[in-house]
Amino acid sequence: METKQFTGSPEDADLMRADSLAREIFSDVANKWALLIIEFLGDRTLRFSELRNEVEGISHKMLTQNLRMLERNGLVERCVHPTVPPRVEYTLTEAGQGLRATIDGMCDWTHRYLAHIEASRRSFDA
Repeated sequence: METKQFTGSPEDADLMRADSLAREIFSDVANKWALLIIEFLGDRTLRFSELRNEVEGISHKMLTQNLRMLERNGLVERCVHPTVPPRVEYTLTEAGQGLRATIDGMCDWTHRYLAHIEASRRSFDA
């Protein structure tokens, strides 16, 4: 998929438009792995293996793909230290920290309404 270039036009930021850059970015970051990676990085700097241990259930491939996507979008910074073997660390950028504030709100919402959602699911499935 070719990335649309930002032209500064309002259409680029319009989530209602199928071809908007905003929708492409939203699609990138609105997946469970990206959200969890951002949440677990938080204010910390973590190595790949540490992050993989934090995000339970994520495969090596999915973590790699999501970290590359987050780095491409300027949300995660990757730092390679010239050691043998190379040490690679990841941290959130300012933009990533900004998105993390929204994710924290989603986590708070989940904790607040989890019992309600579970009850609704049981009722619906009955």
